[in-house]
This record gives sequence, C-alpha cells and structure tokens, in this order.
Amino acid sequence: MSELLRTPLHDLHISLGAKMVEFAGYSMPVQYPMGVMQEHTHTREKAGLFDVSHMGQVIIKGHDFQSAAHALETLIPVDIMGLALNRQRYGFFTNDAGGIMDDLMLANRGDHIFVVVNAACKSDDIAHLKANLSDGTVTEITDRALLALQGPASEAVLAALDPAAAEMRFMDVAVLSFDGVECWVSRSGYTGEDGFEISVSAHQATALAERLLAHPDVAPIGLGARDSLRLEAGLCLYGHDIDTLTTPTQAALNWAIQKVRRHNGKREGGFPGAPVILDELQDGAERKRVGLLPEGRAPMREGVTLFAGIDDAAPIGQITSGGFGPTVGRPIAMGYVPVAQAQNGTIIYGELRGKRLPLTVVALPFTPATFKR
Repeated sequence: MSELLRTPLHDLHISLGAKMVEFAGYSMPVQYPMGVMQEHTHTREKAGLFDVSHMGQVIIKGHDFQSAAHALETLIPVDIMGLALNRQRYGFFTNDAGGIMDDLMLANRGDHIFVVVNAACKSDDIAHLKANLSDGTVTEITDRALLALQGPASEAVLAALDPAAAEMRFMDVAVLSFDGVECWVSRSGYTGEDGFEISVSAHQATALAERLLAHPDVAPIGLGARDSLRLEAGLCLYGHDIDTLTTPTQAALNWAIQKVRRHNGKREGGFPGAPVILDELQDGAERKRVGLLPEGRAPMREGVTLFAGIDDAAPIGQITSGGFGPTVGRPIAMGYVPVAQAQNGTIIYGELRGKRLPLTVVALPFTPATFKR
C-alpha cells in the first residue's frame, strides 16, 4: 500500500482498525470492525462519518460569479448562471457525443465557484477546465480534507458545534465554525440520507473527525457501506453506471438539466454534445437506466448480462451496479435496458453462473431520500 496516495485521515483509519484497500489510487477504508452491514444500518439510523478526501476540490474564478458561470456553462449542461448565492447544484461534464466525462457538485460561493469532482477523474477534469476556461483561473485545492457526515442524527451532531448547521437545507452551502475551525459545509451527500459534506484544512481534519466520532451517535463508515447506501438511494457511480458512452437522458438524469439549457430555453445548448442530449431530452433515448429486483437471495452484480426472454440469444443490456440492500433486505441492482423493457413491472432475465434468473424492473430509488428540503 506504500505506493498509494494517502488522505490526511489515513493514520486515524489505521488506529480505528479499518481494512484498507486501493481506490482511485488512494489507500481507503473499505470497512471497520463494525462490518459493512452494521455500518450501513448505523448510517440509516444514526450518523456515519466518511472520509472522502480523495475527491477533487476545485475553485473557479472569473471577473465575477456570472462570468465564471457563463464560461462553465460551455462545458456543463446545467443552469449555473441562475444558481443562487450559497446554493449547490449537481452537474456533469459532457463530450461531443453527449457522453458523461464526470459528474460533480458545484456551488455559488459569491466570488468563486467551488466544484467537487470524482477522485479517478480529477486530473483529467482539471486539465479539461484549464484548457477550456481561458478567461478564468482554475485552482485545485490540495491542502484540505473532505468529510461526509450522513444520517438522521447528523444535524444534531453538527448543530452542537455550530447552531447554524440546523438552519441549512438540502443543497445549501455555508462557512461554519466547529470548535473554532473554519469549515466549508454543504448540506448534501451520497447516501440518500440527510447529511453534510465538510471541507476542512488538512492539518485540522483528524482533530475534527475525532471530535465528531466522540459523539455516541457517530461511527466511522467505509467504502463498502458507502456503495450499498448509494445503490439503495439509486445514485450513479461514475465509471460504472455512467461513463463517456452514457448520455444524461439514458442515465435518467434529465432532472439535472434545467429548462433554460434545453430546446427553446433562454440559454439553449452551447455545451459539448448538445445536439444529441437536447434531442434525447425532447424525443427520448433508446435505452434507460432502471432499478432491478432479482428474485431470490443471490445478488446480481455489475457485469451480469440481461435478456428480454429466458431463451433469447441476443442480450439487451447489462447490470452496472448490484449487491445486497441491507435496508430493503434483499438483492438490488441497476442497469440499462431498451425503453421497451424499461416499464416498471417488466420481467427480464440475468445470466448468473450459466442460469437465466428473473429480475423485475422497478422505480428508483429503492430507499426513499430523507433530504431536509
């Protein structure tokens, strides 16, 4: 593991008994002694603390927010110019074919845009930004850690350190002070639960994490439970459920592209792949990401081939994420199928160890979100 990058919380993970694995070039905790199932349940019932410091943190500046937002809209098909002060939005970079190069979060911080990108894509994303935003500055933040506190108890835990945390709503961003430590905080996350993401100076990260873990409702959570939580929440994992060959419409991410960027919108198109994406938004895509419930207790994981009929020779799609959902108490999966098989209740078949087993197409998410609106 010595050649892998380490987050500022690496030593803390070791002291907590974490099992470490390689993820996106980093040494990351996949689970702690509590185990994945209990970590998952603890996050749903109380609060889980995640180290997401491997993610990329980027500041984009222009002459002012509007100029930076206008420039960024040439790369991202969402309404950035209309984003209110201290608010955050989900978005993605697209390529000329309409495929997704990465998904991200971006926030209006007044004099700059704060962007969080995926760890495996961050060097490419930053190069992409620098090559295409000639009028502004693109700065990667390398001296800050990123923590996520997720679950129903997260508000009470943070409000005990700074009461202003309780005033935030889903997708708000703010600068809060926890024990005198300045933190950049968003009310968001990757579990479907209410929660917060906290950017903190790297040298203060361990002390803040230990302070949060001292609360009886907070436990450390690894990548294993992070994956099962986001799958239950119906959220995409880049490089698996979405990639450069997947359009936003195919991925059922239409909701992320506001009317102002669509056909007949005030700022229609103007981003890579716009002809493909806008036509699909209007007319529909040929395939769609759907929720899938395998019958029985055997999970169907990424890569399982899907068929319309039990004896069909030609496959219709593939599972992109799958596993056991502890909250729903059964195997769950997501994958892509043609629109003809994308209706809820449709029975299709996955090939598992040489056998064709049935799955039912269902609506996402598997577990309802509990965001504080």
